[in-house]
Amino acid sequence: MAAKRDYYEVLGVEKTATADELKSAFRRRAKECHPDLHPDDKEAEARFKELNEAYEVLSDPDKRARYDQFGFNDPTQGMGGGGYGGNPFGAGGFGDLGDILNAFGFGGMGGMGQTVRNAPRRGSDVAYQLTLTFEEAADGCEQKFPYYREEQCEKCGGTGAKPGTQASTCPTCRGAGQVRTSAGYFTSVRTCPTCGGAGKVITDKCPNCGGGGYLRRNRTATIRVPAGVDNGDMKRMSGAGNAGRNGGPNGDLLIQFRVKPHKLFKRDGYDLLLDFPISFTQAALGAEVDVPALHETVKLKIPEGTQSDTDFRIKGKGIQRLNSPLKGDLIVHVRVEIPRRLSERQRELLRQFDGTVTGKEYEGRKSFLDKLKDVFQ
Repeated sequence: MAAKRDYYEVLGVEKTATADELKSAFRRRAKECHPDLHPDDKEAEARFKELNEAYEVLSDPDKRARYDQFGFNDPTQGMGGGGYGGNPFGAGGFGDLGDILNAFGFGGMGGMGQTVRNAPRRGSDVAYQLTLTFEEAADGCEQKFPYYREEQCEKCGGTGAKPGTQASTCPTCRGAGQVRTSAGYFTSVRTCPTCGGAGKVITDKCPNCGGGGYLRRNRTATIRVPAGVDNGDMKRMSGAGNAGRNGGPNGDLLIQFRVKPHKLFKRDGYDLLLDFPISFTQAALGAEVDVPALHETVKLKIPEGTQSDTDFRIKGKGIQRLNSPLKGDLIVHVRVEIPRRLSERQRELLRQFDGTVTGKEYEGRKSFLDKLKDVFQ
């Protein structure tokens, strides 16, 4: 027979663990190995018995004190002292996992706790991805689009039964929606296989919906897209989702925006980013150039001696902020373009220009040469 494991090790806690820490550890591990979650798993069943036994001892101050002093050799065992190995959830069974969690004040777990059968339930949400152009997202627009949702069958009113008939109480679960089976220590609760948890069975199904009670319908939604939405933003249309059950409200329609890229602009928050090429002459001598904004052309002054990869910010020419009249900025990133093909005359002029340069004109080059001298001196 395998030796018993230390109770603190079974629960995964230190010997100084408080009552709350013991409770939390038991709850966590009970969810990992409870037989309801692992049917026909003998190993899980054995682990849960071991877990029950450990918690039954350590949660009782007197038993814990004796265990800490004597370990598994408590002389009071078998002589009216209570002993070890009991089941805190009643002799003869594990207890439902929902009951265990409820006993600790944690509530049920995914339908294992007590639920009100046939209570009104809200319908599920419907997700839809709406594609917009860059300009539509920036300026706002009105869009119409088709989508599918579940609606209550108009013939049977959602009951699934043929008009003039009604569903009867399920003979398997007698309306409970769940079936319990017990075998020694093992008690399992599962959804009734006959009615699928509804508690009722339909003998004469509605010919319109085939007994489902709900139908998938194509609908058209109209939405006002606010100015300034960005890729991935979402908007909710309340009550436009799937129909609720048992008189519950409809779910919502969740619209996620997908914004197509622009040929010229990129977006950074509410700022517009524009790569703008300028000539070597414009950069060296300065110039006033026309740069495109989203719906207009604006003037930009290029100072004399502008370097490549310089950014210029034009206030208020970006994207409109959501729910605000204010706009972001247009950030123009200028790149100095070097001509690739020159005539012989142009080459000669550049050589003449380079021969007149003293070095002071190239600040970056002068700084680099000064640092180079310091390194090799």
